[in-house]
Amino acid sequence: MKNNISQISIKTLLAVVFTVFTISSKIHAQDGEKLFKQNCAVCHTSHTDQKLTGPGLKGIFDRAPKGDWLTKWILNNEKLIKSGDAYANKIYNENGKAAMSVFEGQLDEKQVASILEFIKAPAPVAAGAPVAKVGPESTETANGNGGIEPLYLILGFVVILAILIGSLRSVRASLQNSNNRAEGKEENPDLTFGQEVKGWISGHRRLVGVFCIIIAFVGMKSCWDACYNIGVYYDYKTQKGYKPEQPIKFSHKLHAGDNEIACQYCHSSVEKSRHAGIPSVNICMNCHKGIQKGPQYGEKEIAKIYDAAGFDAKTGTYDDSKQNPLKWIKVHNLPDHVYFNHSQHVVVGKVECATCHGNLKEMTVAEQKAPLTMKWCVECHRKTEVAMEGNAYYDRLHKALKEKYAGQYDVKFTVEKIGGLECAKCHY
Repeated sequence: MKNNISQISIKTLLAVVFTVFTISSKIHAQDGEKLFKQNCAVCHTSHTDQKLTGPGLKGIFDRAPKGDWLTKWILNNEKLIKSGDAYANKIYNENGKAAMSVFEGQLDEKQVASILEFIKAPAPVAAGAPVAKVGPESTETANGNGGIEPLYLILGFVVILAILIGSLRSVRASLQNSNNRAEGKEENPDLTFGQEVKGWISGHRRLVGVFCIIIAFVGMKSCWDACYNIGVYYDYKTQKGYKPEQPIKFSHKLHAGDNEIACQYCHSSVEKSRHAGIPSVNICMNCHKGIQKGPQYGEKEIAKIYDAAGFDAKTGTYDDSKQNPLKWIKVHNLPDHVYFNHSQHVVVGKVECATCHGNLKEMTVAEQKAPLTMKWCVECHRKTEVAMEGNAYYDRLHKALKEKYAGQYDVKFTVEKIGGLECAKCHY
């Protein structure tokens, strides 16, 4: 009877191991799909030639150099381009010298490998089936494509782990009792799993204590990292490289760069409000009532401004009934629970627009260049010194700070020193 139990337990154990291996493989592939949607889908299609911001990735493994080239390109394409890599520079030039987002620090090599495995796999959508849109209208999730909810995955692992532990206990008990019978000893008493765990903990209290401390610190570190990166993995609108197509092909390079129009002229509330403000069509008409033809698109794009304003270029008159307001798409988005004040940073902190928005004077299409994560903001507050010129309030604080740490080290009067890392400054 005991030998039969042992055989059954071993068969069960093998079945469980095979099941775990199969499910792990599927989950690994699913992780690649999830990572692709979170980091790549806004610019690329995975299994078609359709071009979005970047090229479709169908056949990418036939086009790209072999080895770990794709991994290096995804993690830091800018570094690869600067190294003089011929294919990297070819792609960069073919894409109008528009660099891809740098994912080094957001993704590791294992995650990139998962993404590449997903791209290698057959297309998840059957031939002839409608392809889900990538963009603001898309609400597809991994579950919506036939995936498994993370909660069910966790529950499945718990069940499999319980079966595995039970099988191992049964095998161990059978082997120990067989050995005891062979040596003429009494069989071990039957203990429940809870009794065994309690007995093991009682005999290994120090080891259990160390494990508890490690688990607690790992958990706290994971929570801290998750808070640092809020917005990076969950919403394509808060990712580096987000570059939506606007209702009018407005060139920041032409206006702010070539023509040297100040940012504050169009974003007039940036020095007075927490919001920079989206320019109204009246601001556009201040110039374009006279400028009816552009250097790149001619009259086509400027005609859209006239349509929005209800302006007739031939008669030079407005008709309010024919106005068609423009629906600009916001490029730099923050989560709803984050408070950010433009006037505080621009007027008091004297922060340049390019610090957060990138050098828009060189961008034809506005693009999110900074990650805008909590980590990025915190690091800025830690290293940015307060602009104190002409501010007696900060002079007083700086003097008090120097007196407090006199002779210890050179005090840098950073934003951190005036409470810039307090949670309630940005979350209230």
